[in-house]
Amino acid sequence: MDLSNLSLSDLRNLQEQIKQEMKKREVQEVQKAREQILAIAQSVGMPLKDLISATGRGGKAGANTGSVAVRYRNPDNASQQWTGRGRQPKWVKEWVEGGKSLDQLRV
Repeated sequence: MDLSNLSLSDLRNLQEQIKQEMKKREVQEVQKAREQILAIAQSVGMPLKDLISATGRGGKAGANTGSVAVRYRNPDNASQQWTGRGRQPKWVKEWVEGGKSLDQLRV
């Protein structure tokens, strides 16, 4: 296609058409990839979720997921737990600010 003979307006229209066509094709490619992934999962008789999580980031199936044991638990609400990593949850902050020891929460 010789673009040198097109006017600036024609080039802009063509550019817009190209953008729209690229978006449409990207959507089609993603849909095609999803269908292929689902077909693979069905061919091995596994739900997609199980297939993806079976090996995790290149690790062996059934390998430790890296979860960390709970080290602190709220005595007033046992469902509130903290591993001791990352930011302190609000209930831990309130506990410590109330003058109580963090060791009292230790599991």
